[in-house]
Amino acid sequence: MSGELDAFIEYITVIKALSPRTIEAYSGDLNEIEKATGKSLTQVDSADVFALLGSIPNKRTLNRKLSSFNSFLDFCHRNRFDSLSSKFSLSKIPKNLPKYLTYETIQSGLERIDRSDWLGLRDYALLLFLYATGMRISECLDAQEGDIEGEWLRIRHGKGEKERYVPIAEEAMKALRAYRDACPFNRPLLWLNYRGEPLSRVSAFKITQKYLDTSPHALRHSYATVLILGGADLRVVQELLGHASLLTTQIYTHVQKQNLQDTVRECHPMEKD
Repeated sequence: MSGELDAFIEYITVIKALSPRTIEAYSGDLNEIEKATGKSLTQVDSADVFALLGSIPNKRTLNRKLSSFNSFLDFCHRNRFDSLSSKFSLSKIPKNLPKYLTYETIQSGLERIDRSDWLGLRDYALLLFLYATGMRISECLDAQEGDIEGEWLRIRHGKGEKERYVPIAEEAMKALRAYRDACPFNRPLLWLNYRGEPLSRVSAFKITQKYLDTSPHALRHSYATVLILGGADLRVVQELLGHASLLTTQIYTHVQKQNLQDTVRECHPMEKD
């Protein structure tokens, strides 16, 4: 733990007199940033923080971590800690779902990937795989070779420890095989970094940010959205996404309503100029 973080914890404990529960939450959030990035809080930059926070799909958890980090930044600037001379610009995420990516947009991003080496093939396969399966990034990074059963992927460690199966599009499967064949490491885990170690959530976020200017979770949103727009039954989408409650899946119906409204405005004579 850095000296600045020690001072901040003492400040919120003694001066601010925050509750033990709040202090524990702040300390845990800030220590997680150091652990995930491998840097002290005074060494991280905005890219590090956004990569970590962008891999967190739960909005409540994300906003709490943003609050913790912003409070730490404010403390550092008020106390003139030179190691954090420029203030980060972090704000709460919007309540509405991010705009989904069209297949054309995703293809455009994929075309930018240099697939002349195995890491480029990995990045290409990862983005296709996320879009083709709608998996949570944590589920994707936990996937192993043995989880692929023909044209299906068995998700063993889904949220709530529930097992489910999702189909894999042929294009995504071909990309995965090309990457795995070129990968110099023989590991059960599908997704590896350049050292042959498990690919981290932060690295996965950086890949999606680099080529698609978005997060892995946005690809999950896009998967669900195109299914709903294509007329898929809501309960089928619920099963594919691994949602425990249908209410969670129903957040995607707003795009269906918007699509219907756009169609009426485009086609109905009373809506035309």
